Amino acid sequence: MRPLRLLLKIMRSEHGTSSLEYGLILAFIVLLMHLALQALAGETLTMWTTISSKSAAAITGH
Repeated sequence: MRPLRLLLKIMRSEHGTSSLEYGLILAFIVLLMHLALQALAGETLTMWTTISSKSAAAITGH
């Protein structure tokens, strides 16, 4: 019976609510940053691949 009473007390408590909300906001921001950096990495890779192939073509004369 004691663990059930403790669980109910924790569920009714509002002390950690704002911390939880801030944690969720932070997790959402980190997720958005990760997605943005993934897109940027793909664009950067494409750019450097294009530069590399054009440089190689200019050097070899093709």
